[in-house]
Amino acid sequence: MKARLPQGYGGGAGNLNNLMKQAQKAQEDMAAKQAELEATEYIATSGGGMVEATVTGKHQVTKLSIKPEIVDPDDIEMLEDLIAAAINEAMHNADKASEEEMAKISSSLNLPNIPGMGGMF
Repeated sequence: MKARLPQGYGGGAGNLNNLMKQAQKAQEDMAAKQAELEATEYIATSGGGMVEATVTGKHQVTKLSIKPEIVDPDDIEMLEDLIAAAINEAMHNADKASEEEMAKISSSLNLPNIPGMGGMF
C-alpha cells in the first residue's frame, strides 16, 4: 500500500531543491538584514525629552544627552531613573525593529503548514 501525501506536498527532488533554494536565500537575506539592523541607531527619550539615549542594534549606547535643567544635585535618583528609562526604551525599539524585519523575511518562505508539525512547516 502506497502512502499518499495531501495535494501540494511532495513532488520529489524538484520541490525539495526549490525549498532548499528558498531557505538559502532567506538565510542570506536575514544575515544582510541583521548586519543592517546592528548598524542602525535607535533613539528614545524620557522626562519629556530631557534625557535622550541612542543605541545601536547591537545594544551599544553611542550617545546620551541630558538637558542641564533636569540635573538636580538633590535628586540624582530621578536622573538615574530617566537615563535608565531612555536606554531601555531605545533597546526595546532596536529589538522590535529586528523582530519585525526578521518576521518579514521568514514569512517570505511560504512553507506549507503540515498537520501535526505545530506550524513548523
